[in-house]
Amino acid sequence: MKIDSFALFLTFILLSLASWVTDSSILAAVSDPAILQAKKEAEVKGHVFFTTHDEIVAMAKKEGKLRVMTGLEKPNFKPLMNAFKQKYPFLTDIHVEDIQGTEADQRFILEMKSGQAKGWDITHIPLDLANEYMPYLMRHDILGMAKHGVLKIDPRMIHPGERNIVSVTTNIRLVAYNRKLISEDKVPAKWEDFLGLERTLDFARKLAAQQPVWGRGAARIITAIAAGEYSLFPGASFNLLKTAMGKDQTGSLNYKIIEPVPTRIIEDGVAILNTADHPHVALLWLEFLTSPEGQEIIDKYEPFAASVFTPGSVLEQVTRGKKLSVIDWDHFTKFQEYQEKIFAAYGFPKAGK
Repeated sequence: MKIDSFALFLTFILLSLASWVTDSSILAAVSDPAILQAKKEAEVKGHVFFTTHDEIVAMAKKEGKLRVMTGLEKPNFKPLMNAFKQKYPFLTDIHVEDIQGTEADQRFILEMKSGQAKGWDITHIPLDLANEYMPYLMRHDILGMAKHGVLKIDPRMIHPGERNIVSVTTNIRLVAYNRKLISEDKVPAKWEDFLGLERTLDFARKLAAQQPVWGRGAARIITAIAAGEYSLFPGASFNLLKTAMGKDQTGSLNYKIIEPVPTRIIEDGVAILNTADHPHVALLWLEFLTSPEGQEIIDKYEPFAASVFTPGSVLEQVTRGKKLSVIDWDHFTKFQEYQEKIFAAYGFPKAGK
């Protein structure tokens, strides 16, 4: 076989040039003074900081697997995994498992504390137990990498203090009512401006004095509203209510969004465990969950729960231009304390021995 020496030489030049261009772009990113300074500052504080996305992908290729413990609903799993594998074809094995309910969360906390939570890369962090998880998370500076474009994540989705916890879902609360039992004009139009803990406690005491009917599980209460057992439910979850309305053949269910709109920008935190075997794939997974593609899947299958910070998400659209009462990252580790005080104000009995 005759080989054209000029064609071979030209091919070698082009390949060398391509390699030089790639290497030059990486070197340019690494030599960016702002990124180098951010890396230095992160490492001084004990955080891990990667200077390029390519560096994360290269190490992820060596891992090839991922194990996820999530608070997302099961219908999300297959679409998310398929889209993630399509984006990163080198992934050979992804396993996602859901964890639902306080009891399951508490069991997992005990496993972390006893060193038995190995085998998982990513865990969800429930809002009311966040403090319990902090010592067991890998200390990536996800916020710093997001701010410098190493990871394409909206910085508002990342805990500003811990820097290694991401929120991919949002929840808003509204008033659900049965339109056949109560007219819209009779549904309250404001929350009595209960911003702040003391006003919330005052609101709780006044509400408790009206002897409301209490129930566990918003889905169960919304079903009772649709059935006409009760006329109104203040504090219904938007995504649960919208799902129930889609199944309500009577057309009874309706809702009113009252300002300031109670908004939990962190429905669940998501983070990488310090025992993770595949931390670099895990970083890419977190980035993917916050991407437009990942958020679109969550909005469809969660459903209606993609982040309020994602342009075009259902919650971003319904809250656009409205005043919000936000449980943000500043409240993330204080929520358990707030909850205990509010429960006391409502007069809930405490469990005995």
